[in-house]
Amino acid sequence: MSNLKRKKYEKLLEPMQEELVGMAHWVAATGQRVVVLFEGRDTAGKGGAIQAVAGQLNPRQCHVVALAKPSEEERSQWYFQRYVAHLPCAGQITLFDRSWYNRAGVEKVMGFATEEQVAAFLKAVPQFERMLVADGILFFKYWLTCDQEKQEERFAERVEDPLKRWKLSPIDQAAREKYDDYTRAREAMLKATHTKEAPWTLVDFNDQRRGRLTLVRDLLDRLPDTKCEDAKLDWPALGHKAAKETFGVLKPIPNTPVA
Repeated sequence: MSNLKRKKYEKLLEPMQEELVGMAHWVAATGQRVVVLFEGRDTAGKGGAIQAVAGQLNPRQCHVVALAKPSEEERSQWYFQRYVAHLPCAGQITLFDRSWYNRAGVEKVMGFATEEQVAAFLKAVPQFERMLVADGILFFKYWLTCDQEKQEERFAERVEDPLKRWKLSPIDQAAREKYDDYTRAREAMLKATHTKEAPWTLVDFNDQRRGRLTLVRDLLDRLPDTKCEDAKLDWPALGHKAAKETFGVLKPIPNTPVA
């Protein structure tokens, strides 16, 4: 199956974006709290998937959380503590670009956590997530999959593209040799944390555009009926001739000529 072309992708995404805007309106109007986790291999396309969900939403309502490695102080805290601080208030949506599942993935495979710490984490996660759901949070977990061949293509693209070079790190270089280790870690994680209250959904992201459409459609379909009538907005005519912008001491720089 050939990759989906950009124009067709954008045409298919547009009506879903309208649904997402409606969903966000419903969340705000009804005081819902929504949490979506985006996990997956390096280069799978988490950032693009998050942008597909959040791109047309109010950033004051829809928050993207992408935490750096924990500080010394954070390492001394309860493991989930720094993530709990980012859970949504009423009327808000939180999208986690990676999450507490780092412990079962990169921390396990790269040796940043002990076997005992990983085992304790896998035991605690179902209890932690049941508490979130029991408290009324609408909670969704997505794992983005991609083959190693596709991963290598995307790594090579990042090496060549100066606009994407920032995405590469020493961890990425080391992880290339541990594809199978990550697979085993993922399977152990899924076995321990795929629960009735907080199930995982795996999405094929070998074609990232198809993957985004699949994920967004699935998310919308799994939410309750989010139809919510817009308040009537009275928007009268201005009543006078529109003014032109005026400047005092400072003036804007000239627009860049476009061929």
